[in-house]
Formats: sequence, C-alpha cells, structure tokens
Amino acid sequence: MTLSDRIESLLMNVQKPARYMGGEFNAVMKDPQNVDVRFAFLFPDTYEVGMSHLGMKILYHAVNRLEYAWCERVFSPWVDMAALMRANDIPLFSIESRTPIAEFDLLGVTLQYEMSFTNVLEALDMAGLPVRAADRHEGPFVVVGGPCAFNPEPLAPFVDLVALGDGEEETVALVECYREWKRSGAPREAFLRAASHIRGIYVPSFYEVAYHKDGTVASISPKPGTDAPQVVRKAMVKDLNAATYPERLIVPYSEVVHNRIMLEIFRGCTRGCRFCQAGMIYRPVRERSLEQLMDMAEKLVSSTGYDEISLMSLSSGDYSCLPELAHQMVEKFAQRRVKISLPSQRIDNVLTDTLRETQKVRKTSLTLAPEAGTQRLRDVINKGVTEEDLMRAVQDAFNEGWSSVKLYFMVGLPTETDEDVLGIADLARKVRQCYFQVPKERRAPGLRITVSASVFVPKNFTPFQWVGQLDEATVTRRQRMLLDALKQIKGVDFKYHDMDVSYFEAVLARGDRRTAEALERAWRLGCRFDGWSDQYRHDLWQQAFYDSGLDPNFYACRERPTDELLPWDHLDAGVTKAFLLREWEKAQRGECTRDCRKGCVGCGVNRYEEAKTCGQ
Repeated sequence: MTLSDRIESLLMNVQKPARYMGGEFNAVMKDPQNVDVRFAFLFPDTYEVGMSHLGMKILYHAVNRLEYAWCERVFSPWVDMAALMRANDIPLFSIESRTPIAEFDLLGVTLQYEMSFTNVLEALDMAGLPVRAADRHEGPFVVVGGPCAFNPEPLAPFVDLVALGDGEEETVALVECYREWKRSGAPREAFLRAASHIRGIYVPSFYEVAYHKDGTVASISPKPGTDAPQVVRKAMVKDLNAATYPERLIVPYSEVVHNRIMLEIFRGCTRGCRFCQAGMIYRPVRERSLEQLMDMAEKLVSSTGYDEISLMSLSSGDYSCLPELAHQMVEKFAQRRVKISLPSQRIDNVLTDTLRETQKVRKTSLTLAPEAGTQRLRDVINKGVTEEDLMRAVQDAFNEGWSSVKLYFMVGLPTETDEDVLGIADLARKVRQCYFQVPKERRAPGLRITVSASVFVPKNFTPFQWVGQLDEATVTRRQRMLLDALKQIKGVDFKYHDMDVSYFEAVLARGDRRTAEALERAWRLGCRFDGWSDQYRHDLWQQAFYDSGLDPNFYACRERPTDELLPWDHLDAGVTKAFLLREWEKAQRGECTRDCRKGCVGCGVNRYEEAKTCGQ
C-alpha cells in the first residue's frame, strides 16, 4: 500500500478532506526525476488559511518558474488528521505529490503570526525530523521568512536559515545556491556559509548571544571563523513591475478564507503609523503600473474563473492611480460579473469616485481603521486622520448605497486612557447618525456597524518596540467598559480579542533566544494552533515559562530603556533605530510625522541602493 493510498484511507474520517486531497486546478506538477531541487513550502496553519496567503502564491510561482526546481505546498494538518497520521505512522507530506517532507531539499516556512510557532515545531516532528537544527545531520534545510522573521530568535535553535525581506529574488538565489552546493558534495555547513553571503539570509547558528545578569542582552556577534556579517540587511525588490507574479492561481476545491484573486498593486507604506510593523519593514513604497495591473488582472480572471479581484496593499487608497484603475477594471470585467474590492482603505482619501466604481457590480462591506477613539491618541500613534475624515468617508459610502461598515480599533495603545476607549463608542454613534442623514428613499436598507477592537501588541522594528504591553486587568476592564457603552447603540456589533493570546504574542514578538526553551516546552506540553481560540491553552503556556525559569512579563510588559540592546538589533529592516527612537519620543509628545510622500522623514531606508528611486 503506497503512502498516497494510506493517506486516502484516512480522508473520510476527518472534518475537511479537501485540505489534504491536492490535485487542484492550476497546481504545478513536475517529474521529480527531472528536477535538481525540491522545495517544500510550509504554511503553519490550516489549508484554508494558508491558501489565502498572497506570499505563498508569489513564492510558489517564483520557484516553479525554475526548470530545475519544484515547489510543493505543505499545511499543518488539523488536530483530527494529525492524530490519525500519528496513529498510522504517516509522516507530514506535500499536497502535490504526497512526498514525505524529510525527502525534500529545502523546507521553507512563512511566519505570519507568532502564535503559529508551535505549529512549526509540530510540523518538524510530524515530518520525522529533529526539532533542533543542531540535531539534524541530513534531510531538508529549514528556512523561515515573513514578517515574524524580523525577530526569529525564539525559533533560532530550530531553524537553519532566516530570510529577511522581499522573497521573490532572495528565495531563487537560495535555491540556486543550494543547487550548486548539492553538486559540490561539500558538508552541510558549507551550504550555510554560502547562503549567509546572500543578501537577507541570516544563519542563527553562526551567532553567539551573551546576557547581562538582569537578563537583558549583552551582545550578539558572529562566531569566529563563520565569516557571517555583523548586521544582516533585508532583501529588497527594487522594481515590482519587473518582479515575478503568478499569472495562474491554484483554485481550491473547498472554501478558503479569501477565495478570490489577490492583486498586489503596490508594496510598502509611507504613512508611518507607529504601531504598524508592516508599515516599517516593507518600506519603501514600490508601485506596479496601471497597465501591468490590467494585464495581470485579465490573465488571472481568465485562468481561474474567480468573480472577485481584491486590490491588495497595506493601504490600497494610497495607490497613485486608484480611481483610474478601479474605473478601468470595472469597465473591463462588469459583463463577467467580476467585482472589485478594496480590503484596506484610508479614511482620509476621497472615496466617493472609487466607491461608486467598485459598487457597480456588487457592493461589499466598507472597512475602515480609525485605530483609536480620540484625536489625541490618533496623534500619538501617528494615524494621521481626523474625526472629520472618518465622517466624510462613511457619509460618502452611505450616500453611494453602502449600509455595512466595519471599524477597526485597538485597546491598550501607549498612553491610552479610559476616555480614549469610550471615544470608540462615541465614533460608532456618530457613524450611525451619518447613515440616518441620508434621505430615506436613497438609503440602503439593513444598517450594520461592526466595531472590532484588538489588543495592542508591541512589535519589533516599530517606534513602540520599547513599550510594555498594558496589563491584563486594565485591558479586560476597558474591553468590558467599551462593551457596555456599545450595547447602548442600536445596530452596532462588537468583537474583541482575548487578552491571553495577545499576551503571549507579545512575549514571542519581543522574545530573545532563551524563550526558545519555553516555546519547545509549550509544544511538548501539547500547545498547537495557538491562534485558534478553541485550541489555545493559556495554562500550558504559563506552565512552559514556569518550567523554563523565565518570566513572560519580562518580555511582554517591561518597558525597555532606549539604550538597551534588543534581541533583533543585529538585523536591519531598513528603518534605523535612530528614526524609531525619534518617533517614540514624538509619540510621547503627541506629535505627528508627515506622510513621507510629502517629503523625506529620514527613516533610513534610503541607505539601501534599491530604495534610491522611491521618491522619498
């Protein structure tokens, strides 16, 4: 009985068999005998979450364009399938060919969320690989990337390489490096040495970390003889028009989180929101041309049959040709009933024309992110929008026939007060009033206002990286206070995040290499799918840190002196520490920083040769 047959025999006994079936339309199949490098791309969450991730689609395409390489997908089996696989001695396998992961050359892992870290260890174990890199003497090299890779220290003992920054060119360079090493027959460490010379590649085992008696980091330095750089600079794609992008997307058999075409219109953000890691690490802004986007959209609609195109970026409303792009796309695809959506819209953009265009086919819910309830706090976080901006945006939307609005906020932001939190309810009330200002005969029926409030998590490479997370008691009290206030407003739904999960997210986001012990202990105690509320075990995470002799408050809640050496200071995300410090000082004074499209703010990314044409 083949491995594939054994896998098939399990599928009728799990919740969603389509997660493991493979064979989807546009999946890439190659003859393994005709390729030199086999690359397994792991998304450490379920199939429906991973298949909604744009980065996986881009890198899948980038590797599979190489005639000598084959990239296959891997996802974390849900708990029911994982139990059956272990009981039947079935190793973790790829979706395309159902090959055991241990037989691949490279295992790439995207780190989108700190609370997926235990799933990375689970995947290694299910693949039959030692979880610690020092114990792996054969099998695939493990390389991690994504936003969480900008502080990979909690995973450092478990991975071989870390890929920082844009992955299209970096991943291809790594695959080519592996191919050359494989042909040479040199020892495994020779590949790590060669890879460490690729822009953006960090090899954790080549670095030593020392600590002060108080637990803070004393030094991070390359080990003698490794020839590793003192500071690892992120990789950066200079020209998105020239960058690889898939013309065919895999079409799943089952529903996934984002079941549509995701079209990246530009990368980076110039706004400078001080809480936003992505807005810092993905600088500078690089746009795709309108002509290329129209061509890409046509190819993707034709090759997939999807009926929705989502214009993706960190702030889609900032695309310089957005009204024209929306108009041309609606005109081109209206007869095919393909709708155009904007998942990330700036409040201070003039929305009317774009909204009018995108709602011609089908209306979608309008999503806006004020982030804070008062102007004082919006200035602290450098959100750069006013209450008037918000009211104008929703008034435009209601006038154009919208009746559903989602508003995103955070609780626990630096300097936050009870008044700031209650300001969220005040804004929701005013948004409701805007709806009823539209004449009844023109008003779309079924008003729905959804207020979502996540818990602020301080992230590395942001101006708030020195801030301690607000204590659980205060966050919980303010969540309940806001809930009571919103209950008084008809037509408003309130959704908020559990503080427990956000707490350990902050621990891992700001953790050092020692937290790896607690991470491994949490996994061995049974922590899996920690981002899923029905799977998360706060008690086990607490026990893991207790068993490891570490205080999680030291990482999550401690405000750090600005002269402290941070666990990620040997990595370079483009923005300088000096810039982040200036922004933190301005935040404490409640001062805003302009959008850098209106003039350079000295973030430091212009030190990168590729960024010199960004216009900053």
